[in-house]
Amino acid sequence: MSTLTGHDGPTAPPAPPAPGTTAPTQAPVTEAPAPQAPTTEIRSPRELAALLGEPWPVVIEKVHDRLAPEDLDILARAPFCVLSTSDEAGNCDASPRGDLPGFTHVVDASTIALPERPGNRRGDSLHNILRNPHVGLLYLIPGGKEVLRVNGRARVLSEAPYFDAMKATAAGKALRPALAIEIAIDEIFLHCPQSLRRAALWK
Repeated sequence: MSTLTGHDGPTAPPAPPAPGTTAPTQAPVTEAPAPQAPTTEIRSPRELAALLGEPWPVVIEKVHDRLAPEDLDILARAPFCVLSTSDEAGNCDASPRGDLPGFTHVVDASTIALPERPGNRRGDSLHNILRNPHVGLLYLIPGGKEVLRVNGRARVLSEAPYFDAMKATAAGKALRPALAIEIAIDEIFLHCPQSLRRAALWK
């Protein structure tokens, strides 16, 4: 039987394992990781515009600051919205709000109000509004394609002439709110519904 006498000579086959022992396992062969694409961060409005392109004029023209008939129709049918707020440092929060369709009270052509219903008592949105009045709202109607966006400045009220008009609730009780969020509208517009179609949200 040939034995290994030097690096240039033949190599002897490995000896069989002793009784009661197992042969050592070979280390798995690992492949080199595939190269990854670099991460590129957009840092300027000019870079962003080069990728997004300029918005269509109709997109800019549809922004308004007073409630139009189509806005009022959506608010009358919407049982749900998301209220976005942030504190003075920019720490953000998004809170779901909902009740019977039309739960958003229309104060006048440039003002709406949300009743504050009983919840977990955290009051994150309320605390943020006390620090920073700027808010954003997104209204959806289940089964519909309407997406209504509202941006404005909010204040927290404990009493107003319209509180009695916000008594109706989905729970079937006539519950007068103890607080309400009143929003002076800066801009309001219908948002493109493509995201709802892509998500097949109501299917």
